[in-house]
This record gives sequence, structure tokens and C-alpha cells, in this order.
Amino acid sequence: MAATTVLTAVVAAVLLAWPLDPAPYLHVEASAELLDRDGRLLYPYLTDDEQWRFARPLEDVSPYLIQATLATEDQRFYNHFGVDPIAVARAAMARLVGGPRSGASTITMQLVKRVHADRPRNVLTKLHEAWTAVRLDARVSKDALLETYLNVAPYGMNLVGCEAAARRYFDKPARELTLPEAALIAGLPKAPTAYMPLSHPEQAQVRRNHVLQRMRQEGYVDEGAYEAAVRGPLNARRHEFPALAPHLAMTVRETLEDGDRRYTTLDAAVQGRVERQTAEAVRMYDRITNAAVMVVDVADATVVARVGSADFFDTPGGGQVDSCRASRSPGSALKPFTFALAMERHKLYGGEKLHDGSLDYGLYHPENYDGLYRGVVTAAYALQHSLNVPAVATLDRVGVPAVHAFLQDCGLTTLIRAPEHYGLGLTLGNCEVRLDELTAAYTMLADLGRYRPLRTLRDESLPPPRRLLSRGVALKLFEMMLQPLPDEYGSEVVRAAGVREKVCWKTGTSTGHHDAWAFVYNRHYVVGVWMGNNDGSPSRWLIGAQAALPLAARIFRTLPDKTAPALPQAEGDLVPVRVCAASGLPAGAWCPHVVVETFPREQYLHRACDVHHPAPDGDGVVERWPGSARAWDLAAVTAPITPARDAPASAPQRLEALAILEPADQARFVLTEARQADIIRLRSSRDAREPVHWYLNGRYLGSSTPQRAVQMPLALGEHTLACMVDSGATRSVQFTVTPPETLVSRR
Repeated sequence: MAATTVLTAVVAAVLLAWPLDPAPYLHVEASAELLDRDGRLLYPYLTDDEQWRFARPLEDVSPYLIQATLATEDQRFYNHFGVDPIAVARAAMARLVGGPRSGASTITMQLVKRVHADRPRNVLTKLHEAWTAVRLDARVSKDALLETYLNVAPYGMNLVGCEAAARRYFDKPARELTLPEAALIAGLPKAPTAYMPLSHPEQAQVRRNHVLQRMRQEGYVDEGAYEAAVRGPLNARRHEFPALAPHLAMTVRETLEDGDRRYTTLDAAVQGRVERQTAEAVRMYDRITNAAVMVVDVADATVVARVGSADFFDTPGGGQVDSCRASRSPGSALKPFTFALAMERHKLYGGEKLHDGSLDYGLYHPENYDGLYRGVVTAAYALQHSLNVPAVATLDRVGVPAVHAFLQDCGLTTLIRAPEHYGLGLTLGNCEVRLDELTAAYTMLADLGRYRPLRTLRDESLPPPRRLLSRGVALKLFEMMLQPLPDEYGSEVVRAAGVREKVCWKTGTSTGHHDAWAFVYNRHYVVGVWMGNNDGSPSRWLIGAQAALPLAARIFRTLPDKTAPALPQAEGDLVPVRVCAASGLPAGAWCPHVVVETFPREQYLHRACDVHHPAPDGDGVVERWPGSARAWDLAAVTAPITPARDAPASAPQRLEALAILEPADQARFVLTEARQADIIRLRSSRDAREPVHWYLNGRYLGSSTPQRAVQMPLALGEHTLACMVDSGATRSVQFTVTPPETLVSRR
């Protein structure tokens, strides 16, 4: 016994000392794979030798397949040392007596044979392979050897490895194989062509049942499981590998090495459904041949689904063209950004009344799409109904350069010409944009003013979010755009959780009906859709509300539910303000009818209603309205009219002029850095009569009342302080705060 132990130790030492690099025997030249956010296969790539070969760890293989492989190929795998002496003896005896031939190759020997396949098949080669198998077995764990075998064994056609076979024959990953499915696959490596279930189902079934019998003999299955499995049909059919998000897959391919598994942010289930919905939508029209879709999760600005064309292989003009990245005219889809910037720049209020009428800029005469005018409408109505004249007038207020720069900040890289090139038509879409970039801009609106580039690959490194709109303005825009989808107006459409929520949506139609756009969003998702033709040809069906919006709505309503609220919470960023019912502006002293509307907390209320004035004879109030849409600004209609001297005592009286008393305009302060010393009390001429709202550099500080003052800490720099009263009157001053050393240096 001692001698045997010593001999074994000596043999083991020799084996370990003899040089051998295990890497070539464990190497798997695997297909690269594009995966969804949860690791589900989106798009696999053929290897350089045109094989489907997916490497999987042993824990991702069905236990049935492992047992079937061991029972068929190497039943003593975990007990021998790379070579099975019993199998060798049995094979030699069969050869001597002329009985049925019996294989003696172990799984380890088959791995060695794969590497040395170019050697002549003779006794010396077999001895060398056996010697190499023994050394390999001494250096590598049994599980690693078995895992490699399952990933490199041939399973018919150009299928290498059990994962490729499971997906091709049963449309499932190897870890989900049932007992009869595993037995069928385990029997293929012996003769992949002869036992091919797609071309030789009878032979395949005989081989499968033989594998099941071996599993029963080895004790892996009991009699009942064996009987049920052998009576079952093959159920093997040819299934295509997933080919989802092909445009993204082609873009990513150049960055992948063999065997790489790249995770995306896409959801395979959503991606597949959106691809089908897009293809179905295009087939509904005679002269619309293509569409592209972006679906974004607002929470982290990740792309959930991305469709670059209606049919990757059969779209006129080339389905391989990625229309998510193609430049097209957006039509009215840019209007929300004009209105948002106007509110951010304190030049528009969400409930303000605008004039939808003829508008003349000399050589430029914008008109509404339907040729009709609605008269006096709110800004929200103008945005919801995509009225051109109010949008152009709003752009004129803000200025084309400002809106042009804002759209560039929103990620629209295609606006490469100077602002003057686009002019006032910019808000109507006389430019070109990309669907993916415009969807990112809408995601900024859905994320309440925070812009982030969209992320499609899970390992992408992107810059941090940038705030482009104040939260209050973004909330107000949300409120302005919120409405039912057209096919849900007055309907009884319900879902499990109750009535469908309203959503924000906007459409766009390019001039000449070349492009149709739609964007639908809430706090959960943004869906962007473009429809058109690759060659740019027009179609009377290419209208955003008729073609693109139904598809966007269908996609949006089939997205996975979330537990978080779908609509934003104001959280104090919207405040109530008394406004004139006629103009929608902060009420002036003479406005006869006042209502309360919500305004962004950060928004200046310096533009008060100038429509109402005291009558010249002091009896009542008169209204003055602008004469044209171009000069329309209800905060500056006409100079105030002074009431007659003998006006009755009951007539409204104007209050004392608003003025900021402290700090004085152009005041200079020097920090003392003493505790509680660098604070000043804000004072105005109206403090004793009514609330006064204070803003520092556009940020709301609070309201002072006759009973409570506002204290403002001083901070270094140049500042603008503004105040406003409920009537809408406003005043501002500038002041400077310098550090203590400034004072010392002057002495």
C-alpha cells in the first residue's frame, strides 16, 4: 500500500512538472453577442469561420444536458485521470474478438484531439493525445473541462456548442432544456449529420432514446421519467436566432472582439414588440414606406427600444439606413422648446392670452396649417393645437439667436447654420434634426429640465446631467401639454389600474408632407416616432397627427407599467398667482375679473395686465387691445390713462409707486465675516400695505408682509434684486458685495 502511494505521488509529480499550457485546450472562439439590459440575447454575430458558437458557463447549462452528455460520452468522467482504463480495455477486447466497436475517448481526450486535429490518425498520435489528456486533467478542474466540451462540441450544420443547438432546435437557452430535449442534443456530437433532427428525424429519435436509456442505466432518471421521455415527440424545428435592433448591432460590431458579450440598455421584449408595431403601421399606408422609433426610460435617460427602419432587409431606399440618425425636417415638433425658453426668459406666462390671426413680417407671412385662425387663445391652447402664428410671435419675443442656442444646448447637432439662416421659421421646423437627438431633447422636458445624452450601451460613460430649464418652468410646460391622446378623447378606454392617464404629446409635419413626427411622454417614458420615405418623397398621409401619433400612442400604451407616479408633483415649484381673467397676465389694479393660476416659482411677475384702465370720465373700466398679432403684448398695450379729477370716491385708486428702498440701486457692500453681521433687511415702498415678493438673480427668496420682513444674506459678486407685488408691478436694483480685503487696501 505504501509503495502504491509513493508511486502515485511520483507519477503525479512527473505529470505536474512536465510542461503543458492548458489555454489552447480550453480556448473557445465564441460568437460576439449583443444583449439586452437583463442579459437576454438581442443579436448574435457569426464567428470568423462562419460558426454559431455561444460560450456559456456550466451553471447556465441544463443539468439534464450535463447528465445526458456524461452518460453518453464519458460516464466515469469524474473518476478517471483523463484516460479511462476500463473504456480502453473494453475497446481493445472488442477489437480482438471482432465484436461491436467501442469508443475509448474521454471528454478530456476529445478536447486534446480538437487542438491536434491536423495530426495523422495513427497509434503514435493516439498515445500522444492520451499522454496530453492525463497532463491536462492534472492541471484543470473537471468542471472546466466539461464546460469547454459543451461549448465546442459539434451539434450539426454550423452549430458549435450546446447553446447554439438549444436555440436553433428549440428556441430556448441551454439552461431551459427539458429531459427529452437535452437527450436529443447530447446524442448529436457522435454523428451530427446522421442524427440531424431537421433532416433525419427518425434516426434522431432513435439516438435520443438511446441517450435516455443510458441515463436510466447510469441512474440519472427513474423508470417513469424515462418512459415519459421516450414516448414524447422530438419537437425540434429550425428557429432563427434573435436579430433585434440590427442597426445598433451593426454600429456596435466594430467595437467587439470574438466572444464579447456587450450589454445594452434595451429591453428585448419591448424591442421585439416595437419592431412588429412599426412594421404593421407602415403596411397600413400606400405611400409611406419607412418609420423609425425611439423609446426612452426617463428615470435614467436609457434607450428601451430603438428601431432604425420598418424592415431592415426590405425597405425601399435601403432598410440598413438608420433613420434614427437621419436628418429630417421636424415641422412643429420644435414649438414646445420655443414656449419653454420664453417662460424661462420671463417673456411668457403659460396662461397668457396670445393672438392667433394674420401675421405680417413683410416678406414672411406665417399661417396655420389649416389656414384658419382662432383669435385670442391661451399659450397652452396655442401649443396644444400647434398654432403657427402664436408660436412665431413667441419666437419673435425671445429672439431667434436665443432659441437657436437653446436647441443646440438640447443636443440638436444638426443646427449648423447661423440663426439668421433659419429666422422666424425656426420654431416651425425649417431646419433638419435627428430622431435620436430630438427624443433626447423631449426626454429633457420629461425629466423636468435636466438634459442628459441618451445611453444605449450599459457601460457607456456619459457626462452628468445639465439643467436647461428651471423645474418650475418644466412643470408648467408639462401642465400646458398634458392632454388625452386623440383616440382616447371621451372614450371609455380603461386599463387594469383604471382610466388611462393623460400624457404630453406633440406632433410635427414638414412642409410639403415629407415627414411626420410624434412625441408622447410622461415621467416614465418618452416615445419618439418619425414616418416618411427614404428618398424624401411626399405623401398626403404624412401628417404627424394622422400617421406618426397613432403609432407613438400604441407603443406608449403597451410599455411596462411602473409604480412611481406617471405625472410630476409640483412640490412647491408652482405657486398661485392672481391673474386677469381676460389677459391671463398678473392682474393690474383695474382688472375687474381675477382668477388664480399657477406660475413657476422662479418666474418674474413683471409683466402685468395692461388691458384694463379706468375710464376717462372715472366711471368704470375700459379695455384696450393691441391692433395686430405682430404687436401683441397684453402687458404693454397702451400708456395708463389718468382718471378724471372728479372721479367718484368709489373708483379704484392706484397705490403708491413701487420702489425698492433697501438696498439702494448701485449700492456696494463689504463683507465683515462677523457672525450674523452680513445680512440685510429688504425694504420696499409697499411693505406696510401688501405682500411683496423678492427675487435675487432670478431665484425666489420669499415674500415680505406688513408683519414679516425678508432677510437676505450677502454673497460676493454683482447681483440683481427684484421685487413684485400681486398687481404685477415690479422693480429691480443692482448692488455689489466685495471681500474685506478690498476695504483694507483702500485705507
